Amino acid sequence: MNIELLVLDIDGTIAGESNEINPGVKEAIAKVKAQGIKVAIATGRMYCSALRFHQAIQSDLPLIVYQGAWIQDPITQVRHRHLPLSLESAHQLLDYFEQPALRDLISVHLYINDRLYVREIANETEAYTMRSSVKAHPVGDLRQALTTEPTKLLALSDDIELIDNIWGTLRKRYTPAELYLTKSVATFFEATNPLVNKGTAVRYLAEEYLGIKPENVMAIGDNFNDLEMLEYAGIGVAMGSAPPGVQAIADWVAPTVEEDGAIAAIEKFL
Repeated sequence: MNIELLVLDIDGTIAGESNEINPGVKEAIAKVKAQGIKVAIATGRMYCSALRFHQAIQSDLPLIVYQGAWIQDPITQVRHRHLPLSLESAHQLLDYFEQPALRDLISVHLYINDRLYVREIANETEAYTMRSSVKAHPVGDLRQALTTEPTKLLALSDDIELIDNIWGTLRKRYTPAELYLTKSVATFFEATNPLVNKGTAVRYLAEEYLGIKPENVMAIGDNFNDLEMLEYAGIGVAMGSAPPGVQAIADWVAPTVEEDGAIAAIEKFL
């Protein structure tokens, strides 16, 4: 199979606990690029948070962020795509998370124009902003701050069962045509525009931007938010830490990020 584009997730794929790309992974990526294969990043992170990883691997392609809702070229600053949540959907979700039964159990993050807005700075938010290297703007009731369509909504809790219950409840309430609902890690529930997922973003990058076919694409990811791009790519690789449902659709399962699974996948296929 002639691979012309390699697409990489960040967290759990090329960056582990250290929150950095280790030298071995950078070297493997450099060898891929030396063969003439393009390399891109597709992440749920904010644009400002993902930029340093894009620079670290010296990619010359647009950067896919916010699960594919936002695609921007860091070199030219051209934004190729921005598909935000509707104000109606965002207000409905915020009303749901402001229920007394949930309000004190969940931290909600709202992303508008690549800025992070929160009700208050909770422990989960502190941990998130530290890893993401971003600033959170506490505004009280997020519904009052919602005057512009947000790019994404994220709900965080250390209670994995609670996040699973929220995901299950809202998937019954909204069809895929109304909202795209996913999890990027076990403690993160995410909601975006229904046209958004990494699969449609990678399709845009491959077919419209580069003019190549799905069979010329290889993608590596580790969680449910990577599902669509792994299905789209000619070679879809799941990391060893990926949930069983993600591993099941992959063409190959690599070792975990801490075991340099991305290097193993690159060496096996490229």
